[in-house]
Amino acid sequence: MPETLITLGALLLFGLLTFWFGSITALPRVTLLIIMGVFVGPNGLDLFAETRAFWFEQISVLALIMIGFLLGSTLTRSTLKLHGKQIIGISLGAAFITLTVVFSGLLFISPLLSNPLPIYVALLLAAIATATDAAATVAVIDESKGDSRFGKTLLGVVALDDAWGLLIFSLCLSIAMSSTMDNGLPIIVHGLWEITGAILLGIALGLPMAFLTGRIQAGEPTLIEALGLIMLCGGLALWLEVSYLLAAMAMGTTVANLATHHTRPFHAIKNIQSPFLVLFFILAGASLDFLNLLDVGLIGALYIALRVIGKILGGWLSGQLLGMNASDARWIGAAMLPQAGVAVGMALIVSHILPDYADTIMAITIAATAFFEILGPLVTRAAIKHNHKNLL
Repeated sequence: MPETLITLGALLLFGLLTFWFGSITALPRVTLLIIMGVFVGPNGLDLFAETRAFWFEQISVLALIMIGFLLGSTLTRSTLKLHGKQIIGISLGAAFITLTVVFSGLLFISPLLSNPLPIYVALLLAAIATATDAAATVAVIDESKGDSRFGKTLLGVVALDDAWGLLIFSLCLSIAMSSTMDNGLPIIVHGLWEITGAILLGIALGLPMAFLTGRIQAGEPTLIEALGLIMLCGGLALWLEVSYLLAAMAMGTTVANLATHHTRPFHAIKNIQSPFLVLFFILAGASLDFLNLLDVGLIGALYIALRVIGKILGGWLSGQLLGMNASDARWIGAAMLPQAGVAVGMALIVSHILPDYADTIMAITIAATAFFEILGPLVTRAAIKHNHKNLL
């Protein structure tokens, strides 16, 4: 017990230090928190090694369900009426173009490698490349006060991005399984359940929450209501084996569109999420192992480069086709570069199903995560800053 309190207290104070450092540098706080995590993790001082994995799992669920709930609040009828076509089109276009670019590039380079990648492994790596890091993106938007048209559109795109990523991954995993086994149908059924089950759970909990929100006074009761239902949502999602991020997002969307005083629970959660996000990003940095960067070589560098090209090209083409402002279209894909937990989760699933390629897939994914988690928020912040004058 003393070790637990000392660990959590020290991490929060480390986080406070990065807030001060962020105020005197041009670095986003997310990047600084992750770098702090690297410093206290296995690549640095290697502190609290025995409890690091446990706390990262617990804190990450809490942080991500809060992020999902807040993201859901952006998908209101008024926002979708104004930006719906762009939000859906850009998120879907960026995901599929990233899939196509990464898959094509890996197929082209594979014959030149000493150990060529099978087609289904290239396909799965391309599917993993579609995933983004909603938590880091939202944190940078909040820090940058991204209340511009670009910032609001980016919030909506990120909110839908993981849904498309999970669906694409499930379809690609089914194709890969069908190429190595007789039947890949159970995989796609599970993937569809992970998405539809999460949405149904979020709606089921969002309906009573929307009813309560208009009847509970602002302040502490609203915080208790919001936090209780968010934790219940995360726990039920884990129990039902559906995406807790999507479930929380569906709950937030339901409340935002149906509750009379819908802003109350979102303000309550936003006011208490900071400590959880500080712990989440530090622990995320502490979980990175930079030795993986040395293991992946050419294929890892190619994967990173192809994902950058895919996201930027996908955002630009989709934005142009949907009538987006030229400057916004050039930057929207770059702002989606951060990548973290969802991608690693996908890689773990592949590793269990295709153990022969587990080391390769995990090494590439973790190396890419380390790269995009540190540099991605920098690009996101630059994109928001470049387009901050484009107000609604």
